[in-house]
Amino acid sequence: MYSRSHAVIAGLTGIPLAVLAPSTEPPLLLWAYVLVLGVGIDVDHFVIARINRGDWTSLQRCLQKPSRAFVEQATIFDSEDIWRDQRLLSHLLIGAGLATLLWPLDSYWVFATAVTIYTYLLADLYSDIQTRDEYLRQNS
Repeated sequence: MYSRSHAVIAGLTGIPLAVLAPSTEPPLLLWAYVLVLGVGIDVDHFVIARINRGDWTSLQRCLQKPSRAFVEQATIFDSEDIWRDQRLLSHLLIGAGLATLLWPLDSYWVFATAVTIYTYLLADLYSDIQTRDEYLRQNS
């Protein structure tokens, strides 16, 4: 799933989280956090691709042509750069780590983090199922 789709989903997820937040939480900051987390978590894809490829080709593609990150995301990674299970596991680890870091600070931000990561993973799994089904239809 591309970043623009994650941005829409995170933006929509952030609305009820911000509206229902305790009065001590700044709603706009909370909404912005959910949006940034929902899109920014994908930065780990570059690290996974580096581990799998042995080089930083994917990151170099974006640095050489930054517009790729916004309008040509399909050209950033090769098919063998990132495996679905690696991507999902990495997102779970990042979410758990972030929630652990936030725990001593504020439980509502932990809740918002967990909801955001859960929604993100659910969207990715749904997208993975759709692409798998399309692949099976084309190759049967």
